[in-house]
Amino acid sequence: MLTRLIPKIFYSKMDDGLDLFVRCLGLKVLHQDNALAVVERDGAKAYLVQDAEFAAKDRPEITIETDDIAKIYAEVSTSWPKYLHPKAKSVERKPWGSLEFAVGDETQVCVIFRQW
Repeated sequence: MLTRLIPKIFYSKMDDGLDLFVRCLGLKVLHQDNALAVVERDGAKAYLVQDAEFAAKDRPEITIETDDIAKIYAEVSTSWPKYLHPKAKSVERKPWGSLEFAVGDETQVCVIFRQW
């Protein structure tokens, strides 16, 4: 019955969110107005919300599971290496068995990519 969990990510400036999710990670904008952008790629969706008050209170860590981590890593590391997270800037096997790497933006939003 449940099909999808969609995070809401707050930014003081919408362009910061669009830089990470659209320009770097290749999500497409499905909707955008003055305060909200709905972005999506391959069924993974997020709501980017411009709200300085909430952005100051919450800098989330989001995990996206994938079945082709090598492809996503190649896209990001080739075109947008500045977004690779300093503590997870290469694909590594974690003690729990998954392959992971992460990206982050200057506002401290972190997106972890994980392949089981």
